[in-house]
Amino acid sequence: MKRNINIWPLLFTASIFAAGAIATNYCPGAAAQSEGAATGSTDDLRPLSALPEDVAEGKRLAAASCAGCHGLNGINNNSGVPYLAGQRAPYLYLEMKAYKAGIRGESAMNNAVKFLSDDALVKVAAYFASLDPPTPAAISGSSNFDPLQAGKTVATAACAGCHGNTGISQIPGIPSLVGLDPKYLVTAMKAYKNGQRRNDTMKAMMAPIGDGAINNIASFYASQKPARAATPSTGDQAAGKTSSASCAGCHGEQGVSASPGTPSLAGQDAQYLEAALQTYKTGTRADETMKGMVAALDDSAMKNLAAFYAAEEPKALNVRKPLTTEEWAQRCDRCHGLNGNSTDPRRPMLASQRVDYLEKVLRDYRTGARKSPEMAAMADVLTEQDIEGLASHYARQKARSIVFVPQPSK
Repeated sequence: MKRNINIWPLLFTASIFAAGAIATNYCPGAAAQSEGAATGSTDDLRPLSALPEDVAEGKRLAAASCAGCHGLNGINNNSGVPYLAGQRAPYLYLEMKAYKAGIRGESAMNNAVKFLSDDALVKVAAYFASLDPPTPAAISGSSNFDPLQAGKTVATAACAGCHGNTGISQIPGIPSLVGLDPKYLVTAMKAYKNGQRRNDTMKAMMAPIGDGAINNIASFYASQKPARAATPSTGDQAAGKTSSASCAGCHGEQGVSASPGTPSLAGQDAQYLEAALQTYKTGTRADETMKGMVAALDDSAMKNLAAFYAAEEPKALNVRKPLTTEEWAQRCDRCHGLNGNSTDPRRPMLASQRVDYLEKVLRDYRTGARKSPEMAAMADVLTEQDIEGLASHYARQKARSIVFVPQPSK
């Protein structure tokens, strides 16, 4: 028996129902949700039913306009080009409308849909929605990336021998890493890596560590409970407190900084602090502001200042805990459905989508190359590791078609 694909209006107030293997919603006058802009269409909101012959016509149109990039079966081998098989028909329709209206910028898609009527777009969308979705990608490795655990793993191997397992120094002259904002730690580690900060040991240690791992290390130490360095301190703390008045503007009254880019000094190893002040004074560590601040300090004043800050109590940081892939996916699923199988026809199905395409889209939202207030807010704080983790997560999920069932009228 032939089955129809019923395509119903998204904003239609009556019961939404359909019969058939695949059924979904369609609203000719709706906005292109993913781009946050209206297509300008004034079509009436009305229920439409895509008959088998409509789907067949959609296949003919897709063969002429879409198959070269997306594959006639909606599954392709072209890098950065999305799978369309089993995708939600209204989403496909709205995206094609956005391309046709120029809302999505200039691309090959503009030319592909330029001369297609709305009726043709409906049929193409219905055709791709009628296809069996792609199978999940076979990707090895863990599907749940945890930045803190990854940071701990690298820190234990590369940093703990000198800085302590939790970043609390027990070796005079070696700085504690707890109580320091991740932004400052990342900047410091990169400065050692590129030679801006001169320390051959640190440069060699940082050489094989990539930017993602640096971020993870910083997040790990920022998440640890801070405590004073377990190292001895000499010098006159009272005299150091008097001298600290000129430092408080940047480093805080008790050495707890309110600026992410400025290090907290409270609880830091005294010998390290003293040595750092010396390097600023000689210019070995380049910073014009710090060089000017320490120019008048003699060796005794530096020792006293270091003793004062070493005795202060460091404070826990108020920074955002980095989310695991699973935690990010839970947020994404709120709109895109459980495991990326959207039940809102305006939202794209993410399950079984191409990894490289998902990565590209998330980067485009993060940079603003692709417009959406909702997605920009989500993607703005994503790291490269978050993006790669999410893309891998959704590519592994089993894609499922939407089926709407009749809802009895009251």
